[in-house]
Amino acid sequence: MTDAPTATMTKFGYPETLVAETEHWRLLARPEQVTLGSMVLICREPVTAFSDVSAAGFADMGRVIGKLEPMLRNAVKYEKVNYLMLMMVDPDVHCHVIPRYAGSRSLSGMDFPDAGWPGPPVLGQGRNPDADVMQDIVNMLRDHWPDA
Repeated sequence: MTDAPTATMTKFGYPETLVAETEHWRLLARPEQVTLGSMVLICREPVTAFSDVSAAGFADMGRVIGKLEPMLRNAVKYEKVNYLMLMMVDPDVHCHVIPRYAGSRSLSGMDFPDAGWPGPPVLGQGRNPDADVMQDIVNMLRDHWPDA
């Protein structure tokens, strides 16, 4: 494990975007919100291949997802959740967590439509909230995290 942020964590706004962390994972709100509540789950182990995550890391990932999905259900009322492992640019093991829903969700006066519903998420059409709205998103997710 590493307490130092990886380049991937820094790219996604750590520590300001931190929603929750465990021994093996950090869950960050994604600065570009594909849909409201979009996050990135980043492994704290120094690995660049999913197959190199430790058994303890995989077990911990299961616990995180077991909390993450009910948290998102309460926070944004999603209909489906997509997990995307796109480690082409950011090599540290991570996955994008995209809550999916028909229509749009709103927070702090900003609408967050799901442009791809009911098909694949449209990553290039996400919203880039300003710092205040981004903080509101982080706070909303933290407030719904079961250990909050």
